[in-house]
Amino acid sequence: MDYVKLGSTGLDVSRVCLGCMTYGEPGRGAHAWTLDEQTSRPLIRQALELGINFLDTANFYSLGSSEEIVGRAIRDFARRDEIVLATKVFMPMRPGPNGRGLSRKAIFAELDASLKRLGTDYVDLYQIHRWDYATPIEETLEALNDVVRAGKVRYIGASSMYAWQFAKALYVSRLNGWVEFVSMQNHLNLIYREEEREMLPLCADQGVGVIPWSPLARGRLTRDWDESSARQDRDEFGRTLYVPSDRQVAEAVAKVAAARGVSRAQVALAWVAQKSEVTAPIIGASKPGHLTDAAAALSLDLSADEIAALEAPYQPHAVAGFA
Repeated sequence: MDYVKLGSTGLDVSRVCLGCMTYGEPGRGAHAWTLDEQTSRPLIRQALELGINFLDTANFYSLGSSEEIVGRAIRDFARRDEIVLATKVFMPMRPGPNGRGLSRKAIFAELDASLKRLGTDYVDLYQIHRWDYATPIEETLEALNDVVRAGKVRYIGASSMYAWQFAKALYVSRLNGWVEFVSMQNHLNLIYREEEREMLPLCADQGVGVIPWSPLARGRLTRDWDESSARQDRDEFGRTLYVPSDRQVAEAVAKVAAARGVSRAQVALAWVAQKSEVTAPIIGASKPGHLTDAAAALSLDLSADEIAALEAPYQPHAVAGFA
């Protein structure tokens, strides 16, 4: 496994990040397709044994169950100081006032709850899961600065939003001398490339690490378009992201993979990983082969002709994933 710096920080992260939304008590929260703890633990252990030191979860994933499973696995299978542990805040955790969002109250309460579930006294990367239109960004950024100064968080990151919003957040932090975002977790894959227009150039210019979610388009780039999976059949959010014409991109991936004699997952992930702005794609793994494919993708060097063939069928998309 290779390691790189996260953006302009001194933090070393593996070239692949393990996304832990897959791991959580089934039926708890919004994701019905998650794996229980007994099934999840061998996959987390395999990832660690492959050298993946970067794990990403969120308070919202299975309403805290993902954090609990990940926290116990880290304690059992690794040294805490060797792991870069990331979690997120924003999504609704309970009904009623102050049960969601990025207010000072919500950030303080949800961070403490996440630390308890994870069984640690700090997280390495604390990320805002989305932009909070109901809270002034100054309030959010000052609260994040305070949790870093308190020692509960090492770095802060952001997730999908408009580039102008991210630029504003960086400016406000800089203006006030507060801790700045070091990473952007955004939606990027061969099917959805709208982030190439503004967000990726912004991150490159500002030295921000990019850790894309759904680099395999929720599995759609790994199999025939008409073939489904247990997760895809129950993934309500995933249905909002892609359109029937994206089939042509999936077919291009299949052709390149067949010619190279490798899996489609390796080709699709290699395309994301080879982008100069990308630090570490976030992969979900529900089977051991998903992890071995991810590791193999890092050494798959796509030629200029292959990249051109993969990118040729792309059609512009409406903003998807956060708007």
